[in-house]
Amino acid sequence: QSLGMVMSIILLAPSWGGMINGMMTLSGAWHKLRTDPILRFMVVSLSFYGMSTFEGPMMSIKTVNALSHYTDWTIGHVHSGALGWVAMISIGCIYHLIPVLFGKERMYSTALINTHFWMSTIGTVLYIASMWVNGILQGLMWRAYNDDGTLTYTFVESVAASYPGYLVRLAGGAIFFGGMLIMAYNVYMTTRKDVAAQPLPAGAAQGSHA
Repeated sequence: QSLGMVMSIILLAPSWGGMINGMMTLSGAWHKLRTDPILRFMVVSLSFYGMSTFEGPMMSIKTVNALSHYTDWTIGHVHSGALGWVAMISIGCIYHLIPVLFGKERMYSTALINTHFWMSTIGTVLYIASMWVNGILQGLMWRAYNDDGTLTYTFVESVAASYPGYLVRLAGGAIFFGGMLIMAYNVYMTTRKDVAAQPLPAGAAQGSHA
């Protein structure tokens, strides 16, 4: 267990090395963040990557793991990587590559990309924050003892206490999924040869390749 904990903590170095490398690569384009939603996807995804790869080694520490193991905290950690990092960097790449693949100047609607960005970010934050709160709540309830050594709470009571968090998680997941539907529509309209791209919003960039 101690060796596994040490190796997990060491894993922070290459993980953050990759995150810092990505951030420094994009550092020459910070001025485009206000106008280019594709670049926002990439920067925010790198931020989630840095956060989740810090949280993972931290959760391997025995005292932290004693609280977090088997709880919804682990679910929140996994989804900060799955939704915040993997999904959002993939979405940004798709938005950049689809116009290139189909010979278009840009995506059909930059405004819809911007809407999708905020839905993805808000949905992910709601999802993982609710699971963090639930996880800490569950861990504290499971390790609570009475003076005579019996458990203070039953498992069912911890499930009932987690119910509000599951509602927030549902809302976050629904918002994120709604953003993916917007993306599907935007990609479909971009691939149609008989449909021209909508005019860019005032001051908006044409994309991260512009």
